Amino acid sequence: MVSSKARVQRKAQANAPAHTKRKMLSAHLSDELAEKYGRRTARVCEGDTVAIVRGDEDIKGTEGKVVEVFTKTGRVSIDGVTIKQADGTAVARPVHASNLVIVKLNLEDPLRSKILDNKEAAE
Repeated sequence: MVSSKARVQRKAQANAPAHTKRKMLSAHLSDELAEKYGRRTARVCEGDTVAIVRGDEDIKGTEGKVVEVFTKTGRVSIDGVTIKQADGTAVARPVHASNLVIVKLNLEDPLRSKILDNKEAAE
């Protein structure tokens, strides 16, 4: 039985093993990519171009490359999305992967492109 309590959900995500947290880093593909590859989601990787579809008005609609992926928290750092610290310096603002849409995939990794092609052939 799965709990409906928010604190139990948060604890389960925080204490999840690495192979489960990896799946939490997936985001929807854009309509063109979803049609091309025959799937709705893909894992967000460094080098992907993403668009922010949910969040504060100052970052919503922003498009940029993924600079860093934080597997532990399920968030990603995007080029050009920053937040000011108390002393005025700008630091990268982590955005949760579920609030993103992948616009362009980074296919430099041959294994990743092979996996995407396999999914396309399977359907």
